[in-house]
Amino acid sequence: MDLHLSGKVAVVTGASKGIGLAVVQALAAEGARVAAAARTLTEPLSELAADDQVLPVFVDLATPEGPAHLVAEAVSSFGGLDILVNNVGAVRPRPAGFLSVTDEDWNWSLTINFLAAVRTTREALPHLIDSGNGAVVTVGSVNSFLPDPAVIDYCAGKAALANFCKALSKEVGPHGVRVNTVSPGPVATDLWLGDEGVAATVSAAGGVDAEAVAREVAGRAVTGRFTRPEEVADLVLMLAGDRTGNVTGSDFVIDGGLVTTL
Repeated sequence: MDLHLSGKVAVVTGASKGIGLAVVQALAAEGARVAAAARTLTEPLSELAADDQVLPVFVDLATPEGPAHLVAEAVSSFGGLDILVNNVGAVRPRPAGFLSVTDEDWNWSLTINFLAAVRTTREALPHLIDSGNGAVVTVGSVNSFLPDPAVIDYCAGKAALANFCKALSKEVGPHGVRVNTVSPGPVATDLWLGDEGVAATVSAAGGVDAEAVAREVAGRAVTGRFTRPEEVADLVLMLAGDRTGNVTGSDFVIDGGLVTTL
């Protein structure tokens, strides 16, 4: 299926690995030009950058000025902007509970999981309107509506992000910009499975093997496994293209059946 993405210009945040990297790879394969925001250059991103289609932009989106720099680099290099994929995010499990979460912890989590997307969207929006057919796809989480005290600040940030995207969709839809969200459950990335990921952190706090933690979490899904980054990327691309031209203000869950409610 042709997703009509060839020649489009996209910005993808959190692009060095995991879901973000998979989205960059998929967009480039469809013929889009991509400004890939990352704090560091990983080997896979470096390989993609060998093609003029992908422009790594080294930026810290937790800073107030980072999003403006990112969007300016994309527009300057590619001449416009059609698609924004807000993917950057991070989580630090709180095994000691709510009382252990400091103001600094809250500020860190809300900045990286909420304000980074708000600021990047604000910078990108005028260009998306100018494109005449812009799309914002934001990677949220099932934790936006499935609260977990072990990641209480992350849940709050993702819930705020979902609310923001829904509200924004109502404002900018008449201007030709669609805004949708994707809510993954656990995904097979470093966020969950890395040396400092959720499974390892839970393992260290509870004295349980990290692989056993990952198996137990995967077993909660109907499919019995984690979602792959490429599967999330496929969903993001479908929403970014005009094949879903009348879809906006919607959230799409990809969790292997983890959430059992309607």
